[in-house]
Parts: sequence; structure tokens; C-alpha cells
Amino acid sequence: MTTPQDFEIKAATASDAPVILSFIKKLAVYEKLADEVTATEDTLRETLFGERRYAEVIIGYHRGEPAGFALFFHNYSTFLGRPGIYLEDLYVDEQHRGKGFGKALLAHLARLTKERNCGRLEWSVLDWNEPSINFYKSLGARPMDDWTIFRVTGEALDKLANE
Repeated sequence: MTTPQDFEIKAATASDAPVILSFIKKLAVYEKLADEVTATEDTLRETLFGERRYAEVIIGYHRGEPAGFALFFHNYSTFLGRPGIYLEDLYVDEQHRGKGFGKALLAHLARLTKERNCGRLEWSVLDWNEPSINFYKSLGARPMDDWTIFRVTGEALDKLANE
């Protein structure tokens, strides 16, 4: 396992909810979506560490201080007949970028993907985020240009649910 010096990755626990929320808010600012964050420490504790855990989080520590995180969950490929890991969020604090921490977090997830006998690791990236796109391509990731993500939320979700 190759990880940058003085960088350790740990599975998050319920006591990490404030750190996770902080990373989520910083990511939202970076993605120009800060006004869309409604998560709270309580909702994170409930949904990530409660009776039903919907996702997992790993936190990367540089010299004992949180430097970045990844939030992920399992999805499923019917074509492969196997689960996959979907990376929902990856964020490294600005002062820690360029040190290999993002790559270390992704490599950790790739190892989890293999250990869990999953068929793939995948994620989405905003079209304008060229630095991240170039970084992901440098790791061998390829864009799935022939797919479009659809989402139903809010009033449209309510309406569909009531059909």
C-alpha cells in the first residue's frame, strides 16, 4: 500500500459527524452549491451510523488532523451481476491538495472494491470541474459520456410518489 507520508486513512465513526459535515460544507462551497446543504450532524449520525447505515465514510488524516474524506455506498450492476462502490463525495482541504491525499483516498476505495468482490468503482463529476476531471483521467478513469444522470427531488418527487 502506497500512501503519502504522515497520511492515515480511517473509517469514520459517529463522533466524526462534525468533521464530516465540515467537509460536506467545504465541498459544497467548492462546487458552488453551498445553499443546497441541509445535512446536520444529527442527520449524518442517524443515516451514516444509525440502525440502518446508508453510506460509509473514510477520513484521511495528515499528522493527526483531518485533511480529506470520501463518502461512498454500494450500488449494483445487473450486467455484471455484482455490487459496485459508488463514490458520492471526495474532498481534500485546499491546503492539502497536490500531496497525493486524494489519490490515496481513491486507492483505498479501489482496494475496498476489490476486497468486497465488487465489479467497479464509479462516481460523477461536475462538467466544469476540469482539475478533477484531469486528475481522474490520470488515474485511468474514463468518462461515461453516453449516460445522462437524472434526478427527481422535492415537489416532483412528491408528485411521482403519489402516482
